[in-house]
Order: sequence, then structure tokens, then C-alpha cells
Amino acid sequence: MLQLQYIKDHREECISRLKIKNVKDVEARIDEIIALDAERRALQAKADAVKADQNRIAKEIGVLMKEGRRDEAEARKAESGKLKAESEELGRRQTEAEEALNAKLISLPNTPHPTVPEGKSEADNVVVDEWGAKPALPEGALPHWDLCQKYDIVDFELGNKITGAGFPVYKGKGARLQRALINFFLNEAANAGYQEIMPPLMVNEASGLGTGQLPDKEGQMYAIPLDGFYMIPTAEVPITNIYRGNVLDQKQFPIRHVGYSECFRREAGSYGKDVRGLNRLHEFSKVEIVVIEHPDRSYDTLEDMKRHVGSLLQKLGLPYHVLKLCGGDISFTSAMTFDFEVWSAAQGRWLEVSSVSNFETFQANRMKLRFKDADGRMQLCHTLNGSALALPRIVAALLENNQTPDGIVMPECLRPYLGFDRID
Repeated sequence: MLQLQYIKDHREECISRLKIKNVKDVEARIDEIIALDAERRALQAKADAVKADQNRIAKEIGVLMKEGRRDEAEARKAESGKLKAESEELGRRQTEAEEALNAKLISLPNTPHPTVPEGKSEADNVVVDEWGAKPALPEGALPHWDLCQKYDIVDFELGNKITGAGFPVYKGKGARLQRALINFFLNEAANAGYQEIMPPLMVNEASGLGTGQLPDKEGQMYAIPLDGFYMIPTAEVPITNIYRGNVLDQKQFPIRHVGYSECFRREAGSYGKDVRGLNRLHEFSKVEIVVIEHPDRSYDTLEDMKRHVGSLLQKLGLPYHVLKLCGGDISFTSAMTFDFEVWSAAQGRWLEVSSVSNFETFQANRMKLRFKDADGRMQLCHTLNGSALALPRIVAALLENNQTPDGIVMPECLRPYLGFDRID
């Protein structure tokens, strides 16, 4: 959530930056927020004045009663009763204004960093880095969904029978590959200084609001209305919310966590080639890195996180490029995001496997996650996270890019975890 004081003090800058995100009716939305805040403040001032009159009259009633001036005291009581009714009405109107203001604030996206490029869609994202050469596949090479069937390692039909489309069953060496990737990613993060967390797979509404999945992505989350829970779309949500409401010591920065979880996404509206095989699932495995950082160092930390993700892909031998997302493609909560895409040789296209983002104070303001600066003043932390990595498209690229007439060759870095060097 954007800070109200920033919106008021920097109206033009706020509007200009939100226009980079193509926010509709942004001027009207900002002015409505400013007007609601002015209304709230005016009501508060009036309520304070009424309260002062009530206190004054209460004292006068006490004096009049002591002096035996009952008629005057009763007249003052009647006046006090009217003030009480007025105070209650002002309180009701204050609550309404406060709720309206909060609803407007919470529905407003984060402002993008000034260096985020303009653009309407993913077509306007900018390639900022690339690594590796695209592999040449043998004649008759297959896409991963056919390889999964050929080697009986992922069963899409069985998942459809048990649950539905988008919930595959991993079998034999396919299941071991999943486990190997999870352990490899977790160990690499631990070696890079991230503390491992095993979070819950369900969160409450406050946690969803804290990291910005609610209300923005409410329709994309699996809800459990009876208990008021949501299945997590990423481990970012429970891990970041560990610190909701906390006041940190500067000496704790950076706080770095890594966590594996299953992720659950409805992916409403997805269709076509993007959903074939492992390309887009409703349930999938992912290792997430999360950092709570001092505002002065968060963009250096973002670069560190990018290097970490790149190192994983290089060890796996997967060609990739890095995209700096434009304003039209960046998420509701993010101030800056870099996407990593790996080359899928059999499909002949790039597949997104990681987003690494800096949310600046946006999530921290929602969660009231703060620290005391050197002068003892309360400041909001910066929060960051990144996929390190999401498994489905990693598996797809590994299967496709490493296929040979004699089977699928596994990367050297995974063999200690797998106990085999090829799928055949």
C-alpha cells in the first residue's frame, strides 16, 4: 500500500509514475484519496471540538449540582445529551470515511521505480542479460509432454482423474527429479546465506492482504470460505508475513529466507499452447527466496538475488535471458521486476521460470513492518522476493533440451541428488 503522506506530498509524481503502470483514471483516484483524507481529518477536528464541549459541560454540571442549581444543571445535561448524539454521529461518519479511504488506498498499485520502462504488455519488456547457447536437438525431438509419456515420468491423465486438469502426477524418475531439484535449490540458497523456512500452505486473509495478493488476485487464489483460509500462490506470502507487525533492529538486515512449497493458482482465463503439459499448472512446486532489507540497500540486494537465480540456471546448463519488465507487465505490488526465461528447444520459445522483484515499502506498509533508524525514528522496511526456482518449466526445458536418442541426460549438478545420470 502506498503511504498516504507520499500521495499527498507528491501528487504529481505519484500520478506520473502510476501512469507508467497504465493505471486507469489515476488522477481521479488520487484526488479522491486526498479528498477522503481531508474529510476524515475535518470530521476528526469536529469530533475533538464536540468532545471538548462535552468535557467542559460535564465540569459545569458538577459545579452547578454542588451549588444546588439543579435547573441549570438539568439544562446542561440536556445540552450534553445533544452533544453525545452528535459525537456518535461524527464517530459513525469518521468510520465510514476511514473505511472508504482504506479501500481506495489498498486498491491502488505500487508506483514503479523511475527506471522501469514504459510499455503496454510483455512485448515491451527489455532484455538486459542473456547466457548460454540454444541447443541443437536430434531429428525427431519431442516436446516435454510427449517425453513425459514416452518415459512414463509425468502422468497428466492420471492427475486429471484424481483432481482435474493442471494437477499432474509425477512418477518414478519424474518424482525423483522433482525431489532432486527442490533439494538442489534449497541447498544452493542455504550456501548463499538464506535461512530455510518450511511455511504453512494456507494463510488467513490478513496475510493475503499484507503481501498484496488480496484484493488484487482474489479470483486467482483457491479459497476455503468455511475457515477463512486461502491456499498459497507462492511461499512469499507466509514467509514475508512472518514479520507482519514487527519492529526490527537495523542490525538484523538483511533478513534472508528460502522456502520450498507447493503453490496453488486457479489460472483463470489461461488457454492455448501456454497451458500444454507443464507450461501452466494449478499446483506446482517452487523454491522461493525472500529478503527483508534496509531501504538504502534494497536495489543492491535485488542485483544479488538476480545473480543467485542466474547461477542456478547456469549450473543446470539452461540457456536463459533476463527481462526488465515494463510498466504494463509489472505486477500490482512490484516497484521493479526482472523475469528469467529459459529456452525450450522442442517448443521453440522462451519459458518464464522466475520473477525477482523489489516491492520497496508497499508490502511493509500493509504489514506495518518497520525498523528504528539511527535517530530512533520508525521507518518502513523494503521487501523483496524471487523464484529460485519454479519447477514445472525448468523440468520441461531440462527434458526437451537434454534429450538424445538414448534417453534424457541429467545435469551434473543434479546427479548426486538423483542417483542416476539419465532418464531412459
